[in-house]
Amino acid sequence: MNARQRRGVILLLLSVLCAVGAFVGVLSVIDDVESKVGPETTAYKLRADVPAYRTLDADSFQKVSMPKRWLPATAVTDLAQIRGKIAVTPLRKGSLLQSDMVVERPALEPGQQEIAIMIDAATGVAGKITPGAEVNIYATFDAKEQGDEPVSKLIVAGAKVIDVGRLTALEPDAGDRRRTGEAVPITFALDTRDAQRVAYAESFASHVRLALVAPGSDTAVDDKDRTYTLDGDK
Repeated sequence: MNARQRRGVILLLLSVLCAVGAFVGVLSVIDDVESKVGPETTAYKLRADVPAYRTLDADSFQKVSMPKRWLPATAVTDLAQIRGKIAVTPLRKGSLLQSDMVVERPALEPGQQEIAIMIDAATGVAGKITPGAEVNIYATFDAKEQGDEPVSKLIVAGAKVIDVGRLTALEPDAGDRRRTGEAVPITFALDTRDAQRVAYAESFASHVRLALVAPGSDTAVDDKDRTYTLDGDK
């Protein structure tokens, strides 16, 4: 082997050693990154904005993978955790879903049943009535005969709201003056008698309105205060 061949062999060996060194360096960097990042886990981000107190479903979220060590302890990693729950605050698109963003949907108590009616969005809800709230339900009835006067009645005192639906545009109905504008389906937890009162008012009253009761207030109402007429206020 002449001098030129020996130099070629030496250069080849040096190239191999450099390549091995570079490969080892890359592996070292990868190991270092993996040791800092750690294993990944499943998390969920919102596909779109979700209003407060809206019932959550799986379609509202996008599944993502993130390093487990970077996730907050409250991050939701299984959508079964939110089944039947509602948003406690407005949730924004792209936000990471966390357990403290949701609460349990108010549940029925023994002897209660759910009943939902459409309530005018402007006069009956105004965005302030939420699941868990207590409201007084008022109904106004037109005079049935000439000489009679319209009457307003407190149908149910302290009705518990368990769900507030989506704002819905009502189709005009020539036979029903109430079917105009926008309304929100409100679901109440009521006993049988109160459910019958609400169903009657929803069917026959000219207007049904809700009045929000302050938390901790006494919801008992005297019988004399349950019915109002203009003549009776004179």
